[in-house]
This record gives sequence, C-alpha cells and structure tokens, in this order.
Amino acid sequence: MTEADQQRWDQRYAEVGLAPPGPAVPAVFAHCEELFPSAGSALEIACGRGRGAVWLASRGMTVHASDVSPVAVELARRHAADSGLADRCEFAVWDLDDGLPPGEPVHLVLCHLFREADIDQAMIDRLVPGGLLAVACLSEVGHGPGNFRSKPGELTTAFAALETIEAGEADGHAWFLGRR
Repeated sequence: MTEADQQRWDQRYAEVGLAPPGPAVPAVFAHCEELFPSAGSALEIACGRGRGAVWLASRGMTVHASDVSPVAVELARRHAADSGLADRCEFAVWDLDDGLPPGEPVHLVLCHLFREADIDQAMIDRLVPGGLLAVACLSEVGHGPGNFRSKPGELTTAFAALETIEAGEADGHAWFLGRR
C-alpha cells in the first residue's frame, strides 16, 4: 500500500476514534454467529478499530489481528483493553501487500470489509483442518462496479476448495463462510 493510502486510513481512523464499547459480530454474519468457534486461535486481517477481534476474544478465542493503519491498531488495542480482553488480543501493523502476517495455522480467519484476491490462497492455507474462513466485502451485486468491490460470484469461486457453509451477495455486499 502506498504511504498516501496509509495516511488516508490513519486520518479516517483518527476522525472516527474508538469503537463503541463491547464486542460486536460483523453484521453480515450475525444470523450465523453460532457457527463461529468459541475456542482456539483466530487471525483477523484488516481489523480496523478491533471490533471483530474483541468479539472473537469475548467468545473465548485468542486473536492475532492486523491493519495497515497504526492509528487503527492503537484504537484496537485500546478497545480490547477497555473491554477487558487485551490478554486475548494481539494487534500489529501489517501491509497485506506483503501477504498475510507470519504465524501458525489458526481455527478461524476473519476478513471483514477488505478484499485482496492475492491473499485468498494464503487465507485458506492458514487454516487448520476443520478451520473456518469468514470473508465479507463490498460487492458489485446490488450496487454496480466500483473500487474494492467484488464481482458477482467472486468469493465462491475464490474459495471453492472449502466446504461452503454460507455465501451470498446482495445490496452491495458479498460474504462467504467456509470450512477447510
């Protein structure tokens, strides 16, 4: 990511500040949150202010999360601490243009509101057998073309090697939940 892009994200996160208190399941997965693990390890990529990481930690998971924005990472750390879950969350600044951050296989990979096809296989490979992949992004379906929007069918095609549990596209969003 360019330095200008990183600065833009830093500015955006500085303007919005801390996440609202407490954990929050990503809305697109709220109807199936019982399918998410309540133990083990998780990797959240493009974690923003840490709402997903805190939600996973509140379920009992140990979470490694990253974002390209140092401002977002600091806000995420504060959110985890304010929620009493700092001991279950580790946050790092990481540019996904360099691939996934290094680490051991995990029980869950969460990627919410970020799409980069170059890391699709790495996300699959990071999962332990039986591990869950949860991806949600902006979509052209119900919206039209645009920057950072997936094309119709893109997620199910990209993750065809996984057992599909839940997938859909509507109202400018696409989501995929699958098991390795």
